[in-house]
Order: sequence, then C-alpha cells, then structure tokens
Amino acid sequence: MKQTGAWLAVRALEALGIQYTFGIPGVHNTELYDELNSSAQITPILVTHEGGAAFMADGVSRTSGQTGTLVIVPAAGATHAASGIGEAFLDGIPMLVICGGIRTDLDKRYQLHELDQHAFLKPLTKASFLVTSHAEIVPTLFKAWEIAHSAEPGPVFVEIPVNLQMFPGESDDLPPLPVIAKPQRAPAAEIRRAVEMLLAARHPALFLGWGARDAFAQTRAIAEFLQAPVATTLQGLSVFSAAHPLHTGFSFGAAAVPAARNAFADCDCLLAVGTRFAEIATGSFGVKVPANLIHADINPKVFNANYPAAVALEGDAAAVLAALLDELQRVGAGRTANTALHARIQQDKAAYNNEWLSHDSGGKVNPAVFFNALRAALPDDAIAVVDDGNHTYLTAELFPVRQSKALIVPTDFNSMGYAVPAAIGAKLANPEREVFAIVGDGAFTMTCMEIVSATRLGIGLVYYVFHDGELSQIAQAQEIPFNRKPCTALGAIDFSGVAIATGADYIPVAANADVSAAIARAREIAAAGRPVIVDLVMDYSKRTAFTLGAVKTNFKRFPLAQRLRMVTRALRRKITG
Repeated sequence: MKQTGAWLAVRALEALGIQYTFGIPGVHNTELYDELNSSAQITPILVTHEGGAAFMADGVSRTSGQTGTLVIVPAAGATHAASGIGEAFLDGIPMLVICGGIRTDLDKRYQLHELDQHAFLKPLTKASFLVTSHAEIVPTLFKAWEIAHSAEPGPVFVEIPVNLQMFPGESDDLPPLPVIAKPQRAPAAEIRRAVEMLLAARHPALFLGWGARDAFAQTRAIAEFLQAPVATTLQGLSVFSAAHPLHTGFSFGAAAVPAARNAFADCDCLLAVGTRFAEIATGSFGVKVPANLIHADINPKVFNANYPAAVALEGDAAAVLAALLDELQRVGAGRTANTALHARIQQDKAAYNNEWLSHDSGGKVNPAVFFNALRAALPDDAIAVVDDGNHTYLTAELFPVRQSKALIVPTDFNSMGYAVPAAIGAKLANPEREVFAIVGDGAFTMTCMEIVSATRLGIGLVYYVFHDGELSQIAQAQEIPFNRKPCTALGAIDFSGVAIATGADYIPVAANADVSAAIARAREIAAAGRPVIVDLVMDYSKRTAFTLGAVKTNFKRFPLAQRLRMVTRALRRKITG
C-alpha cells in the first residue's frame, strides 16, 4: 500500500517513542505538521524561533529518556536552530533534527530555501541524511535515532524533500526498532591496572563529567570505598550529590572553590570519568593532573587530548565503573571513613558561603542569600536550567545540587539564551517535577519571548533573572586587564514589559529581605500553571572563584612582554580615568 512520506515519517517517530516535536511550520514541512496533528502520541510544539526549538529539544533529552526532536523548515529554519544543534553536538546530547527539503522532482534551480544544508550542518552533527525515496524514510529515521544515541550521543540531521512528504509512494513494513548497546569495552587487564593504582595511592580523587550521569550509584560507591574527594565539571554538576561529605564542588584547580582546591592539593591518583578535560571544566586548563591519571570515557578520542592518561578505560561509564568497583571490592578493603577530610570539606564550604554572606552588596541582592533561600525552599528533585554567563558560575559555586540530572547547563558551545526555552523542554519531559531557570539579563533578552510558548501551553516555570545591566562575565574579564568595559552595558530594561507581552507573572526583588517571599510566591504561581519572571536586582561586585582563577591562569600563560604591556595599559587607564 502506498503512503505519503509524511505519514511514514510520523509512524517512524511514533515507533521511536517521540512525544514532542519542536519547530515552526513552513512551505516545506506543512505535510509533516498536518500528519503530526493527527498523531495520538506526538504533540508538535510551536515556538517563536527555531533556536528556541533546538534548546527545548535539548532540555527534553538532558532531563529524560525521551529524544528531543525538531521539525523545521530548510535554510533559515536550519540556520536559526544551529546554535541549539551545536550545543547538543559539543555537549553530547542526543537530538533528531528533521527538516523539510526542496522538491527533488523538478528540474529547476534557485528554489525557495535552496541550500546545501548538509555541508552547513556537517560540523554540528554526528551524521546527516538526504532521503531520496519513500522506502528510505523509516529506515533512515531509525538509523538517525540509533546514531544519535550510540557511543557519545549527539544530534543527527535528516532532510525529507517536500515532494516525498506530499505524494504517496511504495515502502516496506516497519523494520525492527534499533537497539542501543553500550558495552563496557575496557579490557580486564586495564581494569586491574587502574585498581592497583587506586589502591596504592595515598590521596586518590574523582573528577566526574556529564558522561557519568547514569553512574550515580557506582561513583558514590567508589568514592566511599576509597574515601576519595569528588569534584565535577560544570556540565556534570548533578552527577554526584552535593550533600555527600566527599563532594567538593566544581573543578579542582586554581579556578575552583576552596573546598575542591584543598581536597585535591595532594592528589596522587585521579579517576576522571565522562570528561574531556575541556577549557571550562579545567578553569582554562589551570588544573594540575597527576601522572597517575585513570581516564574513563565512551569516546576514545578524548584520551590524552589535554592530559596524558596512565590508564584509558573506553566504554559506558556505568559499565566501566561497575567493573572497576567489583575489582576494588575483590582485591582490597574499603578505607574507613576519613572524618578529617569530611570535616575539612564541610568547613571550607561553610567558610566560602559565609565569605559571600558577609560581602556588602550595597542594598542589592547578595547571591549567597538568594541561593541559600532557593535551596531551602526547593525539593531535591527540582530541575535547575542554567544559562551562560556570570550567573552560571555563581550557581556552580553557591547552589548545591543533590540529585542526578537536577541541573542542566550549556557548556562547550556556550550558547547564551539557552535557559528560557530549555526549561520549557525540561518541564514538558518532567511534568511532575518543579523546573526553574537561572538566567542573566543579557541571556534573557536573547530568548525571553519564548515564554509566549510556555504561557500558551499552560506550563508553570519560574525564571529567576539576575538583573545587573551588564554582560557581566565578559565585563569582569574586560575590567581586570583593560580597566574598562566596552560594549557590555545593556542599558535600562523593564522586564515587567516582557511579562505583560508574554503573559507571565512578574515579581520584582530589590533587596535581600524580599528574596524568600518572592521565591515562595513564584513557586505558587508556577504550580498553578503559569510562568513567572522574578526580577532580581543582583549584586555582581564580588567575583567568583572561577572568574578570578581563570583570569590569573590565562594571564600567567601570556609571554612576559604581553603581561607587562597589559598591566601598564590598565594602570595608565586607571590613573588617567
């Protein structure tokens, strides 16, 4: 029996368990949208911008077992979505990108939206496919889903020409569903060698990235067996509970908080899991990695890229760590609780928090006051969606994350504008959990109109906007070497107008005394199914450990002549004003 390509594509998506698609209808995908509208399983979500669609799909994939899926128009739809696709690619997030295509049954050039999309998206995707027949549609979508979830996950692009969508054609029955196998491939000899190194170490430690997100139990058991302190990458903030006495914080080098710097100071064997040792995770490569590095990752390309590994364990983190734990327990005895280490970590955390609380915020909201109140108010399973900016590192240093996948953040691609739409995706995928966003005012202005989508869908979300009037992460990076901050002032923005325009509620917060009541009220509004903007006049005068450490690390790396030039320039500008 002949079927249209649109019918075949939607049946394939249903078989793959897709529940939501994100995008905007256009000339080249209206057939797909018409078929999606008839699906009893899939809900197509209209967005205000395809970039928001990609971030929503990302939020779905990061916080659930579902696959974030786009249905977009070619050319402009693909370029608009590119930031979110690129974010998913560099962060290892599975995503299906289904795009309409120009007619392939015409002998005409310069059609509307005609573009070599595959050349454009090749650097941003794991694979791309151009479907050329009805018989290819379902197998191609199944293969795309398999690739998106295999090994290190990522986005896969599929172009379905509009003429295939519109017209009936011959196709086979649905093939078997793809199955993703994540075997542990690390040889037993390498597992034994890693165990020998860990047991021989006097001060072993763990460094965990996003790749360890499904190994929550294994990492905890290994840390407790070894009594080893644990630090995480930025993207991996939720892979090890901050309530655990061995948790130290984000990163472990010069740009880390004191608890991590002190706990890792004498590290003589490091077990790193699911991390690339990328620039942000290492504070601009400011960490000191011991020679005895055991590096576990599903992607072998990350081994020895920045720091040489004494032992490289390729495979899925949960499987590799299960084998590692079994061997540890077979040949060694677990260490007794290192109460002195636990106490030092807790003391360092408390001292750092008190340092922030004692900072004079000049009548504005002190970040530590806000995060302490937020943590006290929220259940542990609430999902934090954090954007890119100074607020990112404030969150990383001051907000304890206690459950797996309870915080998501853009990292290596570093897309500003992520949080507003990604929070919508996270809430759609997790309707039973509270979802909120932490977003700077600069990032908020990029995608704030996407709140329209949340209002239309009746999605209750809280957007905590850190309002300081600058692109602060860059402004602080400018101020230190340049003694001025060109092109980072945002000017006066009245976010109450955004609330009116998008149908959200609005709560202004000007001082510390207003914080707790504002959080309580915002949660009530969100629980009733409405988005709410909490406009916090935030004090950014105190710099994060990450900012201070990363600037120092980069400065020390410059040639001496350049350091002298930069210091002289800054001093001259300070004197002359």
